[in-house]
Order: sequence, then C-alpha cells, then structure tokens
Amino acid sequence: MKVTSVERRDKAGERMEYGYIRVSSLDQRVDRQIQDFKDREIHVDRFYIDRQSGKDFERPAYRCMIRKLKKGDVIYVSSIDRLGRNYDEILEQWRLITKKFKADIVVFDMTLLDTREKGEDLTGRFIADLTLQILSYVAETERRNIRRRQAEGIRAAKEKGIRFGNPGKPLPEGFEYYANLWKERRISISGASKKLSVSRSYFYKHAKNLMSDAGNNTAR
Repeated sequence: MKVTSVERRDKAGERMEYGYIRVSSLDQRVDRQIQDFKDREIHVDRFYIDRQSGKDFERPAYRCMIRKLKKGDVIYVSSIDRLGRNYDEILEQWRLITKKFKADIVVFDMTLLDTREKGEDLTGRFIADLTLQILSYVAETERRNIRRRQAEGIRAAKEKGIRFGNPGKPLPEGFEYYANLWKERRISISGASKKLSVSRSYFYKHAKNLMSDAGNNTAR
C-alpha cells in the first residue's frame, strides 16, 4: 500500500482543512477526485491519500490525518463511504471526528452531511448527525431484510427437496439400478460396490441419500 500526503501550506495553530481521498486499487488514479475539489472551488491545506487493493483497509494516511486533527479543523470527502466499509464503522469515525476532536466533516455527494456551524446556528451539525443516524438505520434495516429473505428462501427450497452445498461428481452409470437391488436385498453392498467400481462407504452413503430423496418425494 502506498500512502500519499500532498501539502499546500502549513498553518500551525490555526484551523486546517483536509481533503481525504481513498482509491480502491493501486492502478486507480486520484486526479478525478482532486479535480472534484477544484471544481467545487475548495482549496484544502493538505490532501491525505490512501491507495489500497482488495480487502486491505488499513488506511495509514487516514490514521495520520486523524492524529493531526484538532478542534475546528475540517475534513472534506467525496462520499460518506470514504470513512468506512460499513455504516457501523462510518458512525464510529463520524463520532470520533465530530465528538472527540470537535472537528467538522463535509461530504460532497450529500449536502446534508455538513457539520460546519453557520455563526451561532447549530442546525448544520444537528441535521448532519440526524441524517447519518437515519442512513444507518435504513442500512441496518435492509441488512436484516436481506437476511430474513435469504432464510425464507432457503427454508422454502429445503421444503421442495432442493439440496444445498457442493453437488460433487455425478453418480456412476447404473448406480440407481444397483441401489434398488440393494434396497430389495437382491445384492449386497460389497457386490454392488464391485459392480460399480466404487468403495463400500461411497455406495452406502449415496444409496441412502437416494432412498431418502425417494421417500420425501413419495410423501409429498
């Protein structure tokens, strides 16, 4: 992972404005996101840039930025998902930045997520906090609905006799014939196994599965 910090000026002791950029792969360029700042006429004091790939979410540049954060500073991000992989993580970072460090966050693609105060007016931060809580609730509700629908789908499939898991290799030709002979006690497991060139345990396991499936279908 490569970490980049692009500094424009240093105002020690004064309010700092940071731009945080995260790209999902080492090959993805950050020019577009930096241009987004320019298009909005936002001139930050320093960019912190994380380049990462796959499931790597260490974010060393982000951690470096957080260590420098102080009251009154502002962090600009293009999208709320720059702060975390899920809403639990996003909420944790949001609280860390706005409550512990008392800094502000501005999210480009969602204008309500702007905690900066307008004079004595605290409405901006209140609305931003409320909006994020609503988004988190909606996301968690959707996750629960997805899990519920998955569980219902699996239950309905099992009731129809659909089997889950790796289907494995197809049974040898003639397997069902010898399984029926074994069921009728007209051939032994050893005899059927030799005829099919399979192990005794293999024949027994799959013959029992066939008998079980046949019983379930008859019952329905």
